[in-house]
Amino acid sequence: MVVIRLARGGARNRPFYNVVVADSRHRRDGRFIERLGFYNPLIGEGSDALRLDLGRVEFWRERGAKPSDAVQKLIKQAGAQAVAA
Repeated sequence: MVVIRLARGGARNRPFYNVVVADSRHRRDGRFIERLGFYNPLIGEGSDALRLDLGRVEFWRERGAKPSDAVQKLIKQAGAQAVAA
């Protein structure tokens, strides 16, 4: 199964997440198919905290990729930012 999920990066106590499309059998930070964007929770609210390619997200969702709960919230947040801009 193909999933859209977060892959953690960054140093200890300074998390940084890539939003990736991956096979569910691979490890969280392991091999992935495509990078769709990133999320930096330490920046807080703002344009540099979250960047997602919503077109590619829809492309993968149409082909059966299931977003995780956290990614679903980020997609909703990115959609609201795109409408506001």
